Amino acid sequence: MSESSDQVTDNTTLVSGVAKRYAAALLELAEDGGATQQVERDLAAFDAMLAESADLVRLVRSPVFTADEQLAALDALLAKAGIAGLAANFVKLAAKNRRLFVLPDMIKAFRALLAEKRGEATAEVVSAAPLSDANVAALKEALAASTGKKINIAARVDPALIGGLIVKVGSRMVDTSLRTKLNSLKFAMKEVG
Repeated sequence: MSESSDQVTDNTTLVSGVAKRYAAALLELAEDGGATQQVERDLAAFDAMLAESADLVRLVRSPVFTADEQLAALDALLAKAGIAGLAANFVKLAAKNRRLFVLPDMIKAFRALLAEKRGEATAEVVSAAPLSDANVAALKEALAASTGKKINIAARVDPALIGGLIVKVGSRMVDTSLRTKLNSLKFAMKEVG
């Protein structure tokens, strides 16, 4: 392994550790203040804003902006979005501490910790076409039976799969996509030829 790939691994681990520490502290504060559901809603709203705005992503990720510039912009944005209390303070603290670039991972870590406390698991599902409500319900039921946990589905569409699904729950992954099957067949044919 090269030195640069070791550094990438170390940076990923560092970011992950920072995200988990911040998320754990926020969850503890939210539980102590009886504001867990409100913080969850506010973080989901902020995460949705990130998904919709390339400018906001640039503000969050770019080291070009000073902490004061990020704070000023976030202050106005949070007020406009109606995000206040612990979630707003959390976002501002991340900006003040120059950790705003880790915020998306902090939100994921918060959700994961909260789901773990609730006995839930999130299944990341990638399909070639959007899943129907009946498909989602059947998938939740099957995954709940195999994991023993309440399952939340985080679905996305990737037409390149051609057909089938890729389902990931925790560290377990099942790939039934047609693309993977075709690639396996192509590889097997190369081995034979």
